[in-house]
Amino acid sequence: MTAPHSRALDRDTVLCVSLAARPSNIGTRFHNYLYNELGLNYVYKAFAPANLEAAVAGIRGLPIRGAAVSMPYKEAVIDLVDVMEPSAAAIDSVNTIVNDDGVLRAYNTDYQAVADLLAASSFDRAAPVAVAGSGGMAKAVVAALRDNGFQKVTVVARNSGTGSALAEKYGFTHSIDIGDERPATLVNATPIGMAGGAASDSLPFAREAVETATGCLDVVAMPPNTPLVRAMRDRGAEVISGDAVIAGQAAAQFALYTGVTPSPEQVRAASEYSRA
Repeated sequence: MTAPHSRALDRDTVLCVSLAARPSNIGTRFHNYLYNELGLNYVYKAFAPANLEAAVAGIRGLPIRGAAVSMPYKEAVIDLVDVMEPSAAAIDSVNTIVNDDGVLRAYNTDYQAVADLLAASSFDRAAPVAVAGSGGMAKAVVAALRDNGFQKVTVVARNSGTGSALAEKYGFTHSIDIGDERPATLVNATPIGMAGGAASDSLPFAREAVETATGCLDVVAMPPNTPLVRAMRDRGAEVISGDAVIAGQAAAQFALYTGVTPSPEQVRAASEYSRA
């Protein structure tokens, strides 16, 4: 796909950023595509902050209009913002900061993206689900599962403190590992499978569990075709991949930053361009 004509930057250009330990080009290409497509005088740049507190102070001081927040900063930024909006406060996790004249407001658009994708899926709401992870993204996923009517969810996390707390908050169970359980739906809310990481070629669950599951959701977007996604697709199982998650949450971020809601067709085109 060919990129739209780039707009010249000037002193009135509005800056938006992302903060991630391992930034990718996906968000940068997604947002800049839509800025150009819609004729908005904005630009988007990804950063790997050396100092998170200083980075958030920079958002307020420069001023930067908005910031996407990725792993592992979704909980760490809570004490650095001024207002926790309901979407972030409900799950104690932030993926979006909006700067309103020096007031930093925190949101979570991950939840809505996952909830929408689950609502459109044919995953069995009454069958067991295992969620790997207990961090910020896992919080969004577990809340979305609960709100979509899933009844038997196990949070699989080696950190017993965060894992059990997350499970108990939503009336689910916690386990350190999947053991002999064979859930129908597997959800990866960890960086396992992410390009550039130590576990980029690994599965987040035992292979035996992957071979018997009927569906999966993997939040990793780079690459979208993770080892888990490949294994499930090879068997013809239903898959929600991370590129769909990131497109949904990025579109919601875009609207918060600009006040403009892109059309489904524009979101689809931006998503395709972001991965080209």
